[in-house]
Amino acid sequence: MAKGKPSRKPTTNPKAQSRRSGPNVLRSLSALFFSLLLGSLLLGVLGVGLYMVYLDAVIRTEFDQKRWAMPAKVYARPLELFETMSFSADDFAKELKLLHYRDVNCPDPPPAPPVSGNKRSFRRKPQRPPENCTPPAHGGASPDRAGTFARQGETFEIMTREFPFWDGTEPTRRVRLVFAGNILVEMSSLDGQENPGLLRLDPPEIAGIYPAHYEDRILLKSKDLPPILVDSLLAVEDRAFFEHSGINPKGIFRALVANLRAGRTVQGGSTLTQQLVKNLFLSNEKRLTRKINEMLMALLIDARYGKDDILEAYSNAIYLGQDGSRAIHGFGLASQFYFGEALEDLELHQIALLVGLIQGASFYDPRRHPDRAKERRSLVLDVMVEQNLISAEDAATAKALPLDVTEKMASGITAYPAFLDLVQRQLRRYYDAQDLVSEGLRVYTTLDPRVQAVAENTLANKLPALEKTQRRARPLQGAAVVTNTQTGEVLAMVGDREPKRVGYNRAFDAKRPAGSLVKPVVYLTALEDPERYTLMTLLKDSPLVYTSGGRRWTPANYDKRYHGLVTLRDALARSYNIPVVRVGLDMDVINVVKMFQRLGLERDLKPYPSLLLGALDASAFEVAQVYASIASGGFRIPLRAIREVTDATGKSLKHYTMEVEKVVEPGPIYLIINAMQQVVKAGTASAMKSKLSPDLNIAGKTGTTDDYRDSWFAGFSGNRLAVVWLGRDDNKPTGLSGSSGALPVWMDLMAGLNLEPLEPPLPAGVDEIRVNPRSGLRMSQGCRSGQLVPFLAGSGPRGSTSCGGSPPVVRRPRPQATPDASGDGDGMRDFFQQLME
Repeated sequence: MAKGKPSRKPTTNPKAQSRRSGPNVLRSLSALFFSLLLGSLLLGVLGVGLYMVYLDAVIRTEFDQKRWAMPAKVYARPLELFETMSFSADDFAKELKLLHYRDVNCPDPPPAPPVSGNKRSFRRKPQRPPENCTPPAHGGASPDRAGTFARQGETFEIMTREFPFWDGTEPTRRVRLVFAGNILVEMSSLDGQENPGLLRLDPPEIAGIYPAHYEDRILLKSKDLPPILVDSLLAVEDRAFFEHSGINPKGIFRALVANLRAGRTVQGGSTLTQQLVKNLFLSNEKRLTRKINEMLMALLIDARYGKDDILEAYSNAIYLGQDGSRAIHGFGLASQFYFGEALEDLELHQIALLVGLIQGASFYDPRRHPDRAKERRSLVLDVMVEQNLISAEDAATAKALPLDVTEKMASGITAYPAFLDLVQRQLRRYYDAQDLVSEGLRVYTTLDPRVQAVAENTLANKLPALEKTQRRARPLQGAAVVTNTQTGEVLAMVGDREPKRVGYNRAFDAKRPAGSLVKPVVYLTALEDPERYTLMTLLKDSPLVYTSGGRRWTPANYDKRYHGLVTLRDALARSYNIPVVRVGLDMDVINVVKMFQRLGLERDLKPYPSLLLGALDASAFEVAQVYASIASGGFRIPLRAIREVTDATGKSLKHYTMEVEKVVEPGPIYLIINAMQQVVKAGTASAMKSKLSPDLNIAGKTGTTDDYRDSWFAGFSGNRLAVVWLGRDDNKPTGLSGSSGALPVWMDLMAGLNLEPLEPPLPAGVDEIRVNPRSGLRMSQGCRSGQLVPFLAGSGPRGSTSCGGSPPVVRRPRPQATPDASGDGDGMRDFFQQLME
């Protein structure tokens, strides 16, 4: 620039400036857009990542529990043998059969010839060994290894198995046992050791359960899965299982094409891993979000776990049917449910059916839709031929076979569903939940398989016969509980007329009116007050009107008659209603309620007068608990189904104590037992002498409810207590009283057991006095007539009567009709209903 010349400002062209600023704005907007897009992608990736972390946590928490928890082994009681015990040779043979001991003189059946196959060789089921093997008359083989025996008539040689009990390991022993009739007369050692004073056999395993959660499954390890099941499963459901990473787009496309060609579903599009996710975590709703979750979780499971682990979990989780409210999950349980057999015992055509059910267990239900099931089974067999798993000849043979599904649904995890239900409940009640998730648990129960079999067979056989006695055949149901009177152990429990059926446990959950079973409790309450009541106290059996709150109640007897003055013992024996109401009202119903609770009824009861005549809903198990406290001599012993639970090391788990408590003094208990024995000798259960020896001195009580809706009998010998209930699930009348319904069942049940006489020792503070049984007066000294009746000390009768003279005649009013329920007072039934509203 020349010195001294003024400077010039540059000129600005608006159009040029606009052209230059345009690209800058676009670049800025593009940068902003890409920044936002990148940020959104990053946030999306972060969100998906966080969601994947969440899903992974869910999988690790839930999947590990459902996949790895092995069932606890549940055992029945071990058979304990000692000389002089009541036990027959045939009973012992049945025990050995239950334990799968092998008779060395009965040869194993020959193997069946194989069925040829391209890839595998399948064997048909071998012939069953003979039920009864006739041993040689002389000589014969001797047991040479644990779990074997030899029998010669009533003599056994046996080699027992070693077994780890909670109180020590029982070693293998070789022993000779000799029976004579129903007595074990000799037990001698054959192994050079001392003769055993007590021989304890290994207990029969009766179930595998999950104590921590109430599930019904038969869990299988991958090594337990039949190879043909695995191969056919993968061929039909997921051929690329070992190649994909949880989802398989190619498989989805291939299944779509195959199904379109066939015109029906022949292949599934989801991988086994996706199906597993759906069974364990997700619902069946048809939504995109559920499908996305399914795919994400399948990827995570495949990344975290091995293929064998996934296959194992799938085999235990897959849904394969429905039994009422119970879902059938897993091949192990399905095998029992459909065929009544273990999975490893199934044949080719049965395995093909199970695999076919995966596509639609309800649609292909072999019991409801056998034609569909056969068609589906044939498709599976065709796929197996296509994949070179079996030959066309094997497939044709399998297609020609019937479905072989059992007519009735087989039991699930055990042959003793009602008893196992009790075990599950008591595990949750008496043991810490954290201890129950441990691996390798062993649960030792009180179940006596012989007693259980008698209870099951009796109920199943007697109910049809009782139904035929009714003018209109009505379907009956029943329940039974058998306990040990000395220990409180539950020996048997039946909750259904079909004892193997899993579901509603009537022995525990069916709470029905107890009827006259409450009367011994009412009278026991009164007998604790000897200044007011003894067994010979005369009670009025005459019209009674009870008024409360403006309501009138006129109770009536079962026979619609009145009987004048009757002794307390006779009133119980003949199950009169009016005398027990008078006694209960006199003692105050609240004291009767307290007596029920003292005897072990763990529920709050309303002290309504209707309680005195059986307006008490109770289950057979609850009745057994109350009567067990009487049978034990006044000690409340909580009924228990579990002896011990041990962990994998054999250590016993800690449990909450089941305290034995003295709740009633021996004197009143002795008196009420005497009165209950009179029920059997000369009362409503006098028919028992036709089946059971009077020398057993059994005590018991019948129970009948309004309109013959419920039929009960509860009673006990010196060593066994049993409660039987009969009724209908719809609560309609059965036409059976306690004497005509439950009592015959009870008698047949107890006749099949080894019973000891009921001979309680005379307690201190109780005197036996010879009295006139009608008047209750003391017989003169030296008299041989009359009856010996127990009294609490100082409460005996003050008056007396001569030996030869006629006893005082108790005048009885003429029979009267029951007051009309439609008259001035409400009928007994209406009164009950109003009180209980």
